[in-house]
Amino acid sequence: QDGKIQLVGSTADALQHVNCESTVINLHGSTVLPGIHDVHVHPLEAASRVGNTCMMKKDTDPELMQDILRTCASRQIGTTWILGGGHSIESILNHIEKGGRPPKEIIDEVIPDLPVILLEETSHSVWVNSEALRRANITTNTPKRRGGVIMRIEGTNEPNGILLEDEGNSIMELALKPTPELEELSYTGLMEGLEILNENGITSVSDARVYWGRNNDKSWERACAEGKLTVRASLALWAYPQKEDSYQIQTLKDMHSDGTSDCFLRKNQIKVYIDGLLDSTTAALEEPYVKNLHLPGIPDNKGMNIFDQPRLTKYVRELQHFDSDKRFDFLIHAIGDRGVNQALNAFSDAWVSGTRHRMTHLEQIKPADMNRFRDMDIIADFQVAGDFTLPSERGRIESVIGADRAFDFVPLKSVFDTDATVTLSSDWDVSTINPFVGIQHAIDRGHQSVSVKDAVEMYTINAAYAMRQDHVVGSIETGKDADFVVIDTNIMDPRNAGVISQTKVLQTVLAGEEVYWGEGQNPIKDDTCPVLEKENKYCIPEHYCYTP
Repeated sequence: QDGKIQLVGSTADALQHVNCESTVINLHGSTVLPGIHDVHVHPLEAASRVGNTCMMKKDTDPELMQDILRTCASRQIGTTWILGGGHSIESILNHIEKGGRPPKEIIDEVIPDLPVILLEETSHSVWVNSEALRRANITTNTPKRRGGVIMRIEGTNEPNGILLEDEGNSIMELALKPTPELEELSYTGLMEGLEILNENGITSVSDARVYWGRNNDKSWERACAEGKLTVRASLALWAYPQKEDSYQIQTLKDMHSDGTSDCFLRKNQIKVYIDGLLDSTTAALEEPYVKNLHLPGIPDNKGMNIFDQPRLTKYVRELQHFDSDKRFDFLIHAIGDRGVNQALNAFSDAWVSGTRHRMTHLEQIKPADMNRFRDMDIIADFQVAGDFTLPSERGRIESVIGADRAFDFVPLKSVFDTDATVTLSSDWDVSTINPFVGIQHAIDRGHQSVSVKDAVEMYTINAAYAMRQDHVVGSIETGKDADFVVIDTNIMDPRNAGVISQTKVLQTVLAGEEVYWGEGQNPIKDDTCPVLEKENKYCIPEHYCYTP
């Protein structure tokens, strides 16, 4: 009632509360879970049609990209730059290692006069043509800048068209400079993204990288103002590596918001990359990679920092608690064991009580750092929905960091066993948005597996804690807001352990309001509902009795 749970109990208990204004929905044994939280997701980026014009398959041969570009370039909307991607970093780097042509030459043959950016699937690198490099003023003389790498043609200083980490993000800023048309398309993308979230039982999200320089936060604000926000959302505002610190810190402070009583939108998190990616050898490691790409500016082959430890410490100190009652929680991308250690050190150096900082990805962690998550109450956020995280895919990562380090790739259970707070999330669209695939993979990780119950709690009450809303949602309890999802499978039954990933969402409810009713699940009259007679008022069953 009024968006809150009034009773949790048996059918008989519930029927005692039915009156003539009640709606009764008989689920006939379907399973109800708290609303799913995804605390690392990119719904606007994933659903946008602007950046997805020229889409490639993961392992597209770089030379065959020309055929795709010929057919899709004319369909670009929202910007004069041609945008696309979806290919893997491995496909690009393997092409270069085998003596393949520089990426910019391949694109130049098809599109020489318009700038082209192809964003690879993890968003940690881009492929560009000569015109894009020209507009970004990237030349043979451009020095290494913090947070990024300009790859060069071997034996020369000539850019080859591959930009890693923040060099890729920075050139995307040029392509996606805000215009009224682009902002309208971004909003449309967000609306489509919200529908996909609700279809997957998701009622709360953290948008884990909000590019405020592109006005992405304005799309969320518009959804809020128009009453179209169908999730509780906490925005993690992007900390730009190449922006001046005092300006950026003040700008972030000015953007802070804890939401309003009539909208579920908050700007209360900061997203920082401390390192890069294992596959491109930019994640910060304690010991050198087995694979060596000879990246410019990284002579020791141990990866790189995008934000270094002292700079991260400064941002945490300035932003985690300011203006008496305002605070930001930090979301730190940390993949390599050195990057994880540095982020933990930064939190330790800037420590104050009451924070709910979290670190995400955590693909390599030193054993000595495991207990630090628990000891400092740093939330450990893992993504296992992607097939690339499965033990069966370990061979790929072994070729990059070696067999010993690959053995505990994504050490989910190791951190969980320390009693640290652990969450699971998707990083959509790097991996599937489907939380039941994530739960399936979490219980199928060999020595790093957790139980179904633990995995569900990582997607619900633990994630609600991370979003500072565990007192309101995250579990089905009397007095909490009615955020819940109805599914067709009892995933707690051990007999269903092998089919959890096939679970279908039947209904998603946010604060008592239905935001998704599964396809083919239109309500019909339920003849099993009782006739109600109270205070000489006769209520006709079809007015309030339904079944999906």
